[in-house]
Amino acid sequence: MAANVFPFRDARAAPDPILEAGPVAHGPVPLVLDNGSFQVRAGWACPGLDPGHEPRLQFRAVCARGRGGARGATGPQVGNALGSLEPLRWMLRSPFDRNVPVNLELQELLLDYSFQHLGVSSQGCVDHPIVLTEAVCNPLYSRQMMSELLFECYGIPKVVYGIDSLFSFYHNKPKNSISSGLIISSGYQCTHILPILEGRLDAKNCKRINLGGSQAAGYLQRLLQLKYPGHLAAITLSRMEEILHEHSYIAEDYGEELHKWRCPDYYEHNVHKMQLPFSSKLLGSTLTSEEKQERRLQQLRRLQELNARRREEKLQLDQERLDRLLYVQELLEDGQMDQFHKALIELNMDSPEELQSYIQKLSLAVEQAKQKTLQAEVSLEVDVVDSKPETPDLEQLEPSLEDVESINDFEPLFSEEAPEVEKPIATVQPVFNLAAYHQLFVGTERIRAPEIIFQPSLIGEEQAGIAETLQYVLDRYSKDTQEKLVQNVFLTGGNVMYPGMKARIEKELLEMRPFQSSFQVQLALNPVLDAWYGARDWALDHLDDIEAWVTRKDYEEKGGEYFKEHCASNIYVPIRLPKQASRASEAPASSKGSAASGSGPGEA
Repeated sequence: MAANVFPFRDARAAPDPILEAGPVAHGPVPLVLDNGSFQVRAGWACPGLDPGHEPRLQFRAVCARGRGGARGATGPQVGNALGSLEPLRWMLRSPFDRNVPVNLELQELLLDYSFQHLGVSSQGCVDHPIVLTEAVCNPLYSRQMMSELLFECYGIPKVVYGIDSLFSFYHNKPKNSISSGLIISSGYQCTHILPILEGRLDAKNCKRINLGGSQAAGYLQRLLQLKYPGHLAAITLSRMEEILHEHSYIAEDYGEELHKWRCPDYYEHNVHKMQLPFSSKLLGSTLTSEEKQERRLQQLRRLQELNARRREEKLQLDQERLDRLLYVQELLEDGQMDQFHKALIELNMDSPEELQSYIQKLSLAVEQAKQKTLQAEVSLEVDVVDSKPETPDLEQLEPSLEDVESINDFEPLFSEEAPEVEKPIATVQPVFNLAAYHQLFVGTERIRAPEIIFQPSLIGEEQAGIAETLQYVLDRYSKDTQEKLVQNVFLTGGNVMYPGMKARIEKELLEMRPFQSSFQVQLALNPVLDAWYGARDWALDHLDDIEAWVTRKDYEEKGGEYFKEHCASNIYVPIRLPKQASRASEAPASSKGSAASGSGPGEA
């Protein structure tokens, strides 16, 4: 049974290093950005680089604006610089609405972070071509704002927009082949069904399901919080994502799998026990009277040292002010009356007598403070156990919040009554297993959370699942085209990495396709990174292809929403504005109508 216990890793992101400079080549090296709603992946498309080389940067697409505080962090924190996300969950902001970037201010923070850590060395601009991924059927306004940000703010020379799942499809297909297929792309926010005909996207028949890994993590969190109400705070979204990524799977037959979980033996062998962090010490049970006394004495010494340090700081300030006043008095003694009166006004004093009074009072205060400091140093050298501790000077102390919270622990030291002799307390053995109490038994939840993309009704969503949407898309084509599409069903995206995903899609296709018909399901080699790899491959293959890149001249002439189509792009649909001629023709017609209506009564 111990083999089924898994501790939470609670991984903390390490800050990304800032590279000194980008790669050196004969011309500008393209910069590839996979701008995902869950994670941003950025790197260089360098010729001759290892094909398996991962992108230089991979970080969560979230930002948090600092609000000062003890650390003094006032600037925005981005991606891996945040470390652990849970303490900042309420402050996290994303530029995405679903999978579409809508907040360009936050998007600029993500781009700044990427360019800075990639070592972009050009001053005042980013002098590199950029390959950027975007959503399927991306709204024109979103692309327009992104182009404006890239060309106006960063001054890039040219850009290419492409769909992440099509770049992944491009990376996994044979070189220079034109193929048809059906892409099932499931990410953090959405799931898409994309038909590809002769190497181009059929945008009219694309379908989207508004469910992904984010909704699965939220559903799993609600299930476990209802199951374990005593651990609400410990059941965080980050831990739920860890369970989804490492302990969940897709059931080939959901009803049959649930029936298996009803068997006690199957449950015992397949349940995953997630161990929450806990402390094995019971409060007040393992500390003897001597240990408690030692803790109180340590806290007392800490307060005495704090008192002495603040007394020294105040003494230093008073000494500096006294030196200033004595310098002004020397001006009066030397006969420099103009400078003396000017200094007196700066000190907000009216007469030399007032100055002399302040000097006497401040000298007395400085002398008393020096004596107290000497006495405090002597008292610190004496063993606290052999001497009665003095009550700290309350006016000088002004303890912080942390010190106030610990006063109750050493309060008996200041009481006049002698404390009673405490009897040594034997260690109390717990009446139950603390480790077992802090375990989350994840059983059917392993299949219930990822099942929502096949059955959205589990979370109350009135949407069709993957199987129904797949059938709907295929029914829009002829039988010959359907046969061509199902021969290359391609799975990509981070949300298709569950074990059993490919077998489930094959089962659904077997049920919906005609008897003895064939189909082929392929899983991407790396569903998470293949989009970036495909964009890098495309950039290297079309680096000198003028017909594929949008230049600054194109941006200025045709607008920010304009882009050039290619094998991995959306379909460009220009904005249709009403013709000016039609408005001009309407004006004479309306004037004639008004003239005719005005002449009628006169004729009568």
